[in-house]
Amino acid sequence: MFEPQDPNRIQLNSKGQLRHFLTTEGLSRELLTEILDTADSFIDMGAKQIKKVPLLRGRTVVNLFFEASTRTLSTFELAAKRLSADVLNLNISTSSTSKGETLKDTLMTLEAMHSDMFVVRHADSGAAHFIASRVTPDVAVINAGDGRHAHPTQAMLDMLTIRRHKGAFEPLKVAIVGDILHSRVARSQIHALRILGASEIRVIAPKTLLPRHIEAMGVKVFTDMKSGLDEVDVIMMLRLQKERMNSALLPSESEFYRLYGMTTEKLAYARPDAVVMHPGPINRGVEIESAIADGPRSLILDQVTNGIAVRMAVMSMAMSGQMVERQHPQVQAQ
Repeated sequence: MFEPQDPNRIQLNSKGQLRHFLTTEGLSRELLTEILDTADSFIDMGAKQIKKVPLLRGRTVVNLFFEASTRTLSTFELAAKRLSADVLNLNISTSSTSKGETLKDTLMTLEAMHSDMFVVRHADSGAAHFIASRVTPDVAVINAGDGRHAHPTQAMLDMLTIRRHKGAFEPLKVAIVGDILHSRVARSQIHALRILGASEIRVIAPKTLLPRHIEAMGVKVFTDMKSGLDEVDVIMMLRLQKERMNSALLPSESEFYRLYGMTTEKLAYARPDAVVMHPGPINRGVEIESAIADGPRSLILDQVTNGIAVRMAVMSMAMSGQMVERQHPQVQAQ
């Protein structure tokens, strides 16, 4: 387990620009809006004949995934290639770390190869912070998910999806439903929604899947769907983190689906124009029924498209912030 450091001091350069992207917590509304605006400019690139811009030409991006995730790895790889970067995907299970080499040794070896950016996914909370602050501070670090702590690019692609479909955040009531206890996505979503000014943030889950003192994050807590979804504009479903829980937390998947799965009947509790989101991969018949996942109010495929654009935005901004810091290294952001 790694101890997360002060995120702003690590994430920002001396001019207040992004140089690492480790968490949404503590960032300004202006900076999150800049990420969204930058991502917006990349949205239509996928439809063009030439799907590249030269913003990271000559740069090397290393995807360091200590946890398996085909979807997230694929979108980061595609984002980096669309920015014209050279990309190395490091299979940690067959790398030197499984032969006794420490994480620090592996990272410093990669830095010596003149890597410019690490995209890090790790089972331990605070891993990306540790790498950015203690191991390779001159390499831009993007957190692709660390333990139960944070998944900032997922949160930002969700924010972009909401903004493109609902406009301003201020009038919105947003409900996050499911396994809040184990979800780094939920934590990052809550921080981002608060910073961007959402009117009300709700979490809906059985008591066994709610973190203690979750109210301190500025959310309203519900344990039943009918009251929790009342007048809600955006419903953000979560994946059941079965690999992180023991059986005592959940009687059965069928019982969870009966009480908390998103069905046509439960969707009717929300506003008539409410939209449904899910970070994927979805478990049909456990978290959401197919009629909703594939229906007109689902934004799940939009999230995938927006994920590439958000990751392009974050990678280009962090690389730019690192270059500025290298030119003006004498002052650190506080």
